[in-house]
Amino acid sequence: MKQRKIGNSGMATSAMGLGCMGMSEFYGNADDAGSLATLDAAFEAGVTLFDTADAYGMGKNEELLGRFIKGKNDKLRIASKFGLIRKEGSYERRVDNSPAYIRTAVEASLRRLGIEAIDLYYIHRLNLDTPLEVSIGTLSDLVAEGKIRAIGLCEVSPETLRQASTIHPVAAVQSEYSLWTRDPEAGVLQACREVGASFIAYSPLGRGFLTGAIQDRTSLSKGDFRSFNPRFSDENLVRNLAIVEVIKQFSLDMGCTPAQLALAWLLAQGEDIIPIPGTKRISYLHENLTAIQISLSKSDLDKISQALPAGMAAGERYTEEGMKGMHA
Repeated sequence: MKQRKIGNSGMATSAMGLGCMGMSEFYGNADDAGSLATLDAAFEAGVTLFDTADAYGMGKNEELLGRFIKGKNDKLRIASKFGLIRKEGSYERRVDNSPAYIRTAVEASLRRLGIEAIDLYYIHRLNLDTPLEVSIGTLSDLVAEGKIRAIGLCEVSPETLRQASTIHPVAAVQSEYSLWTRDPEAGVLQACREVGASFIAYSPLGRGFLTGAIQDRTSLSKGDFRSFNPRFSDENLVRNLAIVEVIKQFSLDMGCTPAQLALAWLLAQGEDIIPIPGTKRISYLHENLTAIQISLSKSDLDKISQALPAGMAAGERYTEEGMKGMHA
């Protein structure tokens, strides 16, 4: 497996990681046995970066990952997050970045994961009621104490990233980035390169939409959060299918699947970008990983970017509730 650096942390990881959120929540019923098999298959294939958060499944996702980690911890890079507070069974959330909460959260995550240190610990969303110097200062203390190895930020503005980096090095920024979400190109990627942070791209397949597998909302299972996501509304989904058709045509011309094309395009945007597509299925995992072997020429990349310009997708990325703490 090809390797990429995790920013200025001194750590390296596989060029593609695995997002674990959907194994426990948001995308239909959980299947722990199947998810553990997929985690093992990812490890056998050379994946070393596994991404979770305390908010995923109300801690259940970290517990699942903890079962997988046993006996492998020295070979893995584990990323987790804190800051989103939810009630079980509800999508509503509040954001807490206070020092007391950070310390409570990290201890709980370490316990669920069964490890002594989290490799990459993100502020999941920012609440600037807590000054940045206070929250980042607390994380800096956790680095010094050996509880975490590197600091990350999620969904932040370029200005916030630059400010945070003056307090303590930020190793990575995680945000949505794909052929239907090009927002990071409007300043965040540049800021990452200025401060030496990697960019970790979640939902690189547009929550599965860019694979072409979703043609209408009837294919979404009960409890799937995409059923109330604005981009999957009946009106917007019809408009967004035009994006999928363009990707299908390019993938057909290049002899790969739509998912592989979307991931290959993202990998080609820079050696500092690490996609973390999520899946519960081994077949999809191997399909995604094959994208690492696909080379796109500058001409290919230019054609794709021109055919799918930034801002083409119809609908907001999240509901109003889901946008809390975004771009802070």
